[in-house]
Amino acid sequence: MHFMNNGHLVAGVARLVRAQGGAVPTLEALPAAYRAMATELRPAGLEVQSDSLTITYEDGSWAEYCQENAIFAHIFNGAGQTDRATREACEGKVREALQLIEDIHPGLRYMVDLLITDLIILNSGADGGGSASHMPGVVVMSPGPRWETLDYAMCLVHEGLHLGLFVLDKVYSTFTLPSVELHKDQHRALSAVKIGQMRPLDKAFHAAAVTVPLMYMEYRCGKTALVDQYTKSLADACESLEKQRTYFTPYGAMLLDELSAFGKNIDFELAERSITDPQLAGYRPQAA
Repeated sequence: MHFMNNGHLVAGVARLVRAQGGAVPTLEALPAAYRAMATELRPAGLEVQSDSLTITYEDGSWAEYCQENAIFAHIFNGAGQTDRATREACEGKVREALQLIEDIHPGLRYMVDLLITDLIILNSGADGGGSASHMPGVVVMSPGPRWETLDYAMCLVHEGLHLGLFVLDKVYSTFTLPSVELHKDQHRALSAVKIGQMRPLDKAFHAAAVTVPLMYMEYRCGKTALVDQYTKSLADACESLEKQRTYFTPYGAMLLDELSAFGKNIDFELAERSITDPQLAGYRPQAA
């Protein structure tokens, strides 16, 4: 599956850096080039601050920006003040989560390290996370009171893959219609995560794609809750997405076919191979 492949992600980020006016980066220079590009695309005063993950809270600049612009309101509503002990505990869980991701598969850790530059942690009770195409590198997380290290790890991978899909869409283009058109009722498809709900086509596709690494992570940790929950909903979502195939570009249709193939068989060996398979790295964009 191209959307999970490290080589394909590297090529996509490098193409986007070049498209934004930068030089084609080497593999070693790619993280810094991505961060420089993200800074250029962000509002003034919200530049990338570090070459590692920057964690802020409800009193940080990113939180202020999101609240002022009603971004992730469902996550920010109800968020209270966090004290030092809470912050230290959260940061400890994030460190443990990053190590767990590394232990599950170094390729997933590479994706997270490359794409997530800023993590906003809240205590809103929303029990989830968020990311947006116009906020490159930024992830919001509201941990639930019963979250374990694996929950933190899955949230980071979940949102990291969303950021990766945003990059790939900018470079290769996934749909033939703009996002505003995909939100119309006739272009909706079943969600694999919000089971039974019809969502805008791009959001439904994203939701289906991110179930793959989450189920794989649980499988590697000897758990089955998400596998049991998503196996049928992913198959149903892929069938619903297929009905909207005409609105996928050739690149998007390729991703859909790969996702559907996984959904039919829930092949975790395929998922694991996809992360580093060199045959999935290349894809030549069609000329405009």
